[in-house]
Parts: sequence; C-alpha cells; structure tokens
Amino acid sequence: MRLKILFAVASLTLVSACAPTFTAQVARFQVLPPPTGQSFTIEPLDPAKVGSIEFATFAGYVRRGLIDAGFVEAPTPTNATLIAKFDYNVMQGPTQINSTPGWGPACGGWGCGAWGAGAGWGRYGGWGGWGGWGGGWAAPQIYSTDTWNAWTELHIDRAADKTSLFEGRAQTNSTQSAVTFLVPNLVRALFTDFPGVSGQTTTVTFDPTRPPVAPTPVAAVPAK
Repeated sequence: MRLKILFAVASLTLVSACAPTFTAQVARFQVLPPPTGQSFTIEPLDPAKVGSIEFATFAGYVRRGLIDAGFVEAPTPTNATLIAKFDYNVMQGPTQINSTPGWGPACGGWGCGAWGAGAGWGRYGGWGGWGGWGGGWAAPQIYSTDTWNAWTELHIDRAADKTSLFEGRAQTNSTQSAVTFLVPNLVRALFTDFPGVSGQTTTVTFDPTRPPVAPTPVAAVPAK
C-alpha cells in the first residue's frame, strides 16, 4: 500500500511539473487614447524585414491583437490614422548547467544500492542481486540545457504627425528555439491587458497550448 501511495504522489508531481506554461516580461509605455474607430496599418521596424513573408505572418498576430483591442484595419496604408511598427528576434542565450540528486544513499532503503546488493527482496537475483535498481540512481547527474532569448517590440505612432503613442516590449528566455512558437506567444503576452499601465513591467504567464484564434496574415509590405 505504501508503495502504491508513493507512486501515486510521484505521478501527480510529474503531471504538475509538465503542465505547459509560457512566461514573458512585458514593459509598456503609452499615451494611447481609447479606441474610437482609429484605423491602423502595420509595417516592420527593421527595414530588412520589408517584403518578408515571415514578417507578414507574425504581423497577423499583431493585427488580431489590435482588432481585438477595438481598432480597425485601414483599407490602405495611406488611409491609416495609426502606424504600428513591429519587430522581433530570437537568439541563442546562455547555457544552463543543472544537476539532479540521486534517489538516496548508495547503501540504504531496500538494500545496498537501493534495490540490490544481495539484500532487500532477493539474494543474487530478482529484486536483489548486485546492483538491481540501485547504485546508478544514487549518484547526482549534471547536464546542460541550451536556452534562447526572444523578444518582440511594438511601436504605435499617430500617422498625421508621427507622435509616439505606444511603445511595448515582451521578452522571454526559453529552452525552445522555434521562432514559430516564441514570436506568436510573445505577441500574445504583449497584448495581454493591452495597452497596460504605462511605465510598468509585468510578468505574463499562460498556457501556450491554448492559443488565441489563429490570425489572418497581413499582406507583406513590398520592398522598395
């Protein structure tokens, strides 16, 4: 019975530990007026991304965020009252060095070397013997994990006079390197409680397996 309880507790712990979460630090500075029908267009902050299909795909998430916030997409860029400038990047971060403790001392529990060493439940075989399920489990393990730094940045200017109305940045450090995973989730974090309190950095956490409705990609800005 005790063994069953131990395994049940261990299983619940593993399920809890494996629950997916995405966490980002979000900083916003804004004097953005409430939406009253203002229209917007989206363009890249980085001129190198002009005409990029990748940029147009990720800009679709920004488009959805702005529409959900109450703004309207302009029929043409020249008709927009707001210009949303968007950028993103993913780069390799520092390598994390981690260690895991063993499952107890080499001699103890159910025999020397956990479940082995001619003691416990057997002599030289079965769940005994020399080694069994022990020994190797007692030693701590050291391993390294690659990490990735990713960020998204959004500026919103008034088209008429180029006045800055919103500046926001979301960033994270992740063991995942896929830009198609990181950027959409960073945009989602950036638009959580949008436009936010000016001058505050907040921690945003959510389940990335339950994303918002997939956005419609924005037409790529043609290269000049």
